[in-house]
Amino acid sequence: MKRTNYLINGVAAVAVMFLFAQCAGKTEDKTGGAASGGAVATTNMKIAYVEIDTLLTQYNFWNDLNEAMMKKEENIRATLNQKARELDGEAQEFQRKLQNNAFVSRERAEQEHARLTKKQQDLQELQNRLTNELAAENQKNSLQLRDSINAFLKEYNKTKGYSMIISNTGFDNLLYADSAFNITKEIVEGLNARYTPASAAKK
Repeated sequence: MKRTNYLINGVAAVAVMFLFAQCAGKTEDKTGGAASGGAVATTNMKIAYVEIDTLLTQYNFWNDLNEAMMKKEENIRATLNQKARELDGEAQEFQRKLQNNAFVSRERAEQEHARLTKKQQDLQELQNRLTNELAAENQKNSLQLRDSINAFLKEYNKTKGYSMIISNTGFDNLLYADSAFNITKEIVEGLNARYTPASAAKK
């Protein structure tokens, strides 16, 4: 199940690296016209950045998704461990009978060996299927996260008028930025204000 853990822990960081790396609005020059020749008049740009690591730890929607995924992973691990223990017990019993010549015939021993081999293959296939399903669901969650944030930013920027909102994950994108341009807290508060947990929505 280590592979499952790596998938769950790794997908989130990859999925959100590019969430904010996009233009939030059109840049215009001082006369109100668009900058000519594709050049951007930097003096007119209004830029902000969001700390993705902080956003992920404080956005309730993402935390709820992760909690649900952790529970699902635990259930999968418990199921696979139980089946593995059962198979191990049967394999040990097979070895004991084989050593004590307890099988009525060689053919019967070969049949039991084939059955255990098939059961082991089925368990491996089950593990692969459940792991793939878990990875697919985690990818779906990452897309939901991206769509949720992008939808919020479109509404948010109608009144803020930023030319660009940049993502910052550790030192991957920004080596330095004045904290005055950090709008992480404002974005997290806005996202959480419009998020209704599924459990609360059902009441």
